[in-house]
Amino acid sequence: MKVEGRPRHTIEPLPGRRAVQILDQTLLPHAIVWRELATAAEAAHAIRVMQVRGAPLIGATAAHGLAFALAADPSDAALATAYELLLATRPTAVNLRWALDRVRARVLPLPPAARADAAWAEAAQICADDVATNAAIGRHGLELFRAVLAAKVSSSPAAERPVLNVLTHCNAGWLGCVDWGTALAPVYQAHDAGLPVHVWVSETRPRNQGASLTAWELTQHGVPHTLIVDNAAGHLLQRGLVDLCIVGADRVAANGDVANKIGTYLKALAARAHGVPFYVALPLSTFDPTTADGVRDIPIEQRSAREVTHAVGNDANGARAEVLLTTATTSARNDAFDVTPAALVTALITERGACPATQADLARLG
Repeated sequence: MKVEGRPRHTIEPLPGRRAVQILDQTLLPHAIVWRELATAAEAAHAIRVMQVRGAPLIGATAAHGLAFALAADPSDAALATAYELLLATRPTAVNLRWALDRVRARVLPLPPAARADAAWAEAAQICADDVATNAAIGRHGLELFRAVLAAKVSSSPAAERPVLNVLTHCNAGWLGCVDWGTALAPVYQAHDAGLPVHVWVSETRPRNQGASLTAWELTQHGVPHTLIVDNAAGHLLQRGLVDLCIVGADRVAANGDVANKIGTYLKALAARAHGVPFYVALPLSTFDPTTADGVRDIPIEQRSAREVTHAVGNDANGARAEVLLTTATTSARNDAFDVTPAALVTALITERGACPATQADLARLG
């Protein structure tokens, strides 16, 4: 995808060095800042404070963090310490553990002297695989987009050129991955193929990933979009202004339940009430067969109440500012995710195709 007209990845190796640079997402959309990561501690910090976020990108960053640790000390003890440090950064997204397990499995059989190079190569491969995976998700999603648009065209007056109106939530674009994104991959491919597509971007309180990130990256790529407040989604669905919903996922349980950014469940309920397809786009690495029931078993990250009681933006001079929205004594609860039951999901879109959100269909694809 593009940043200021130039194709970029969210995490990029620095030439000739055992280090990477990341696009600091906490400063978007007002400042484009690339930060260097060269240690496991720096990678863990970037994940914890959400300089990088999104399940696939968290995994890719953690994989590099393990490689950094092994470059400093390739022993079994150092590997175990770095693994636990990185694993503890975010509890909900399953890609974090998946990527760490993948690197650990690659290096454990090797002598210590060979581990750093192998870990670095495996982290790079995880990134390359993510790009290919998300491009494939985009192709499968594009088929569904074409079908929904074709149905809309067939029921519209001949003189009209209907637009495909897509509702998304949070950020599941390329900023949450290495490239392409998950939920936005079909949007980008539809736009690039010349389909008339427009995106309703929900703001995604309290961290506003929709307003700050999704709207920014759609602007960078030239995709028509409109920002809405979170509570407007049901209204738009009721008025027939949404043709399909598509979101990403941080974890999908064995039974097809989907954990995603808080507010996803309400949109799925509204979509079901008004007969609008509700799709979830994810790489199969986000599928967690060890979690039987998503509603019951997926851990939900509890973040700082300050994210709810305060808002962050830029003032008139371009300086970053935080303002209090409540009384100083008001308490707040900040569940970062919710779980959408599988029954509300029209289909899961993966790199191997789309399928119903059932345990049997997921097992078939996996």
